[in-house]
Amino acid sequence: MTQQLGDSAFLREDFLGRSVEMTYGGALSFLRRKYTHDIAGADVVVSGIPFDCATTFRPGARLGPQAVRAASVQLAELLSFPFGFDPFDKLAVADYGDCFLDSGYPEQIVEKVEAHADTILENGAMMLTLGGDHFVTYPLLRAHAKKHGPLSLIHFDAHVDTWDDDGERLDHGSMFLRAVREGIVDPTRSVQIGIRTFNDKTFGFTILDAPWVHQQGVEATVAEIKRVVGAHKAYLTFDIDCLDPSFAPGTGTPVAGGLSSAQALSILRSLGDLELIAMDVVEVAPAYDHAEITAIAAATLAHDFLCLMAIKKGAVPRLPEGGVEERF
Repeated sequence: MTQQLGDSAFLREDFLGRSVEMTYGGALSFLRRKYTHDIAGADVVVSGIPFDCATTFRPGARLGPQAVRAASVQLAELLSFPFGFDPFDKLAVADYGDCFLDSGYPEQIVEKVEAHADTILENGAMMLTLGGDHFVTYPLLRAHAKKHGPLSLIHFDAHVDTWDDDGERLDHGSMFLRAVREGIVDPTRSVQIGIRTFNDKTFGFTILDAPWVHQQGVEATVAEIKRVVGAHKAYLTFDIDCLDPSFAPGTGTPVAGGLSSAQALSILRSLGDLELIAMDVVEVAPAYDHAEITAIAAATLAHDFLCLMAIKKGAVPRLPEGGVEERF
């Protein structure tokens, strides 16, 4: 069989394996996966939610899904680091494209995104979602809670996103309190990592703020996440502003003092034995980015989540000669 050369986003016949692409050309999908709504047989479905009408400072995250897909091209080229395997040997991944949203009707965001997620989940696939501002996680949580029940939330962010409001606002800073009050998130089994804004109420969440992570280190952070979440089904949401602006300038509400890319990736790579049921990466605003720094970080976080799922499907990490063992 002749190997497919180029544009595999549209021309590949199945979800497994890789094709030869020019990193600097060709049709863009996340990690060059097949672009399709025919997702029967997919283990994970990637999709974008190009929405940023709930931002409270700088807009532009609606362009995040495009930027993260473009930044994923090099990750699609070589064996995954540090895992040493091709995740797509074991893991069937499709790119569903973007949830269609009419910008003239922002009040429809919850029902549109929830219905989008329902369609994917009804096909038995796991979701990996590219935002969009962080409000998009709320309808995604609603859809996942219908399938899995109340969820643990593993929440990487500079902000707690539990500020109180009337429960109706389109606001990327209050939706997790809304989720708690609706019973779709269990705060006693949920943890927020990298926080560096103040809220005088925790609403039951365990908060590992950025200074705590810096002082205690990656291993202690991972241990505390695992202690809090335990065996509960967990939704992982990563607001890219969890990273310090030096590592993620391209975001709407940057806050100094955040995690480095290395810290965040090390933590994420150590969570594979938790019962993760989905992930999203949100708040990439490419208009404020430099040399794709932020989009590359977001694409790498999403890529490494897929590697964790590939391990659960039977992929075996291989350490480079002389490498240091890492927990997955």
